[in-house]
This record gives sequence, C-alpha cells and structure tokens, in this order.
Amino acid sequence: MRVFVIVIAVAYGATAGLLLPRAVYRLSAPAGEPWRELCPDGHRVPGWLGPARCRAPGHGYGAGRVGLLAAVAGAAVCAALAAASGPRPETAVFVALAPALVLLALVDLAVHRLPDVLTLPLAAATAALLGLAALLPGAAGSWRLALLGGGALGAAYLLLYLINPAGMGLGDVKLALALGVALGWYGWGVWIAGAFLGLLYGALYGLGLVFLGRATRRTGFALGPFMAAGALTGMLLGGFGA
Repeated sequence: MRVFVIVIAVAYGATAGLLLPRAVYRLSAPAGEPWRELCPDGHRVPGWLGPARCRAPGHGYGAGRVGLLAAVAGAAVCAALAAASGPRPETAVFVALAPALVLLALVDLAVHRLPDVLTLPLAAATAALLGLAALLPGAAGSWRLALLGGGALGAAYLLLYLINPAGMGLGDVKLALALGVALGWYGWGVWIAGAFLGLLYGALYGLGLVFLGRATRRTGFALGPFMAAGALTGMLLGGFGA
C-alpha cells in the first residue's frame, strides 16, 4: 500500500509542477504589485496554470527550466512525504499542499518575496485540512498541537522580524504560520527540529555566499526555500517516527 501511495504522490507532484511556470511568472511581480497581468509583449496572461508562453507564436516569458525544476521538486517532495507518512490521512493533506510550497519557493528565489495571496491561504488550508484528517481513523498527529505550533512559529518569526527587519520579511512570518501547523502536527520535538533546521540551512547558505565572496553580511537572500526545506526535514522525521 505504501508503494502505491508513493507512486500516486510522485505522479501528482510532477503533474502539478509542470503547471506552475505561469503562476511563477505572474507572482514574480515587482514590489508593490500583487501579480503580473501582462506578458513582456503586452498581451494579457490567461489564467494561472500552464507553461509560461505568450499567445504570440514562439514567444515565451519564463525560463524554460522552471517547469522541469518545479516538476522534479514537486515529485521529490511529494514522494518523500508519502514515503514518510505512508497511507495515513495527513499524507493526503501534506502531498496536496506541497506544490503550493514549491511555488512559493520559486517565487521567493525569483523576487525575494512571498506573496500574501499564497502564504495566508496556505496557512488556513493546512490548519483546516489537518483538522479534517484528525477526525479520520489512522491519523498519527494532533490537531491541537498543530494549531499551537502554527501560532508559536509565527510568533517566533514575528519576534525575529521585529528584532532585525533587514534579516527577513513579513512574508517569512506568514509562511511560518503554515509550516508551524504542519510541524506541530507531529509534536514539539518535530516542531523544534523543523524550525531550527530552517534557520540553520539559511544561515549556512548565507555564510557560504560570504565565504565565496558572492555576498556580504548585509546581502539579502530568499529565506523561504530554506524554511520549507527545514520544515520538510522535520516532517520526514516525524512521519517516519510516527
């Protein structure tokens, strides 16, 4: 049964990833704009899902590798979550929402911004769907701890933001709400591991850039992908542990 769940998760993650390039382009908007309405040639972008191609033949407005990268990342993340959690109700929740996390990471890498149109609904959806999962037989987590974890991680990131606004943005604080809910599902041990590893991954990346001479101590970089990677690591530990 676990193998079947993993195969379904891989297919879903890869398919969802192939549909993300247009959303990545639209959400990678300049500061002050919620999203892009037009392609570089001035044509209106239809919808949110699909390849980043203009309606004019031969014109593309997104990097051709975005779709492949999103598909590979989506398949890998979904496969890892399915392998860790197995045929449990929460697996469906984590796998279903994983492409949204991939989308957020790609947008953050592109413009160093996590749009509210994704972060806040993701937090609400994670809390609501895990609440439904908790009602089903076989669930291995706690919805109460999930809600507490979301509030705690959001508060922790808000405190870090207030202490050093140059070190992170409010988008990181809002993303922390969703990640905290997912980590709290498996308990405080997993929550601590995921929260710490997210900051550790980001710190190591920043130090690496400084060491290589590609950045200074004041250079900003996208923290969202490292927060997501830390949370994923914690959730895998929690899933296998459960």
